[in-house]
Amino acid sequence: MPSITIATGRHFLSDRIRAEVDFSQTPQQRGEAPPPPQKAPPAGARLIPLPPFDRQQISRCSLVEAIVNRESQRHYTGQPVTLPELSFLLWATQGVREELHPAAVLRTVPSAGCRHPFETYLAVRTVEGLLPALYRYLPLDHALVLERDDIPDLAGDLVAATHGQRFCGQAAVTFIWTAIPSRTEWRYAEASCKVIALDAGHVCQNLYLACQAINAATCAIAAYRQDLIDALLGVDGNEELTVYLAPVGKV
Repeated sequence: MPSITIATGRHFLSDRIRAEVDFSQTPQQRGEAPPPPQKAPPAGARLIPLPPFDRQQISRCSLVEAIVNRESQRHYTGQPVTLPELSFLLWATQGVREELHPAAVLRTVPSAGCRHPFETYLAVRTVEGLLPALYRYLPLDHALVLERDDIPDLAGDLVAATHGQRFCGQAAVTFIWTAIPSRTEWRYAEASCKVIALDAGHVCQNLYLACQAINAATCAIAAYRQDLIDALLGVDGNEELTVYLAPVGKV
């Protein structure tokens, strides 16, 4: 079935929620194999291994503290994020806990039907050990792959694509999540637009809380130019499309 365009139409969500979904006709019920849980890196690409998550390298921060202090912040010190800290944030938002089988991967965030439709792109400005460029996280490998290093003004492009929100270009790293709807549609058909939106909230809240443990902060962004962000990432806006952004910086 064609992928759902989850970000068009003023009343698209209410219309789809009201509609009856025939779950007997999903690709899963037809016996089709599920889409892979991770988009393959480009042929010949070099993977950049990330340090494994080490609790001893992350400051002690209770869950209560993280919840109490969690807030959206748009002003950052300019201090770089370290590679172990970035590794921790990626683990907290999309890290793999266990691979049950090719169709099901348990992660650090919940996802409807264990479908996990997201890919995580990183617009890196100041991360120790990484050149400024666009990367993508490979959760099954806990590694990064370089997507683009040919963007002359990555920070400026991010600001332009987010309707002039300057803090997006001042962050150490901006998390950009895309959805591959077919992963969720395999089980939920047209109902996928609802659960993908819910799943995105789970992921971003984990980022907010994890930032508290590294003296950093974020501010989720949903106001962006779909065409500009998708073009920056090199995704087609249909089979894969941007759904959320979150700049991260030290505070």
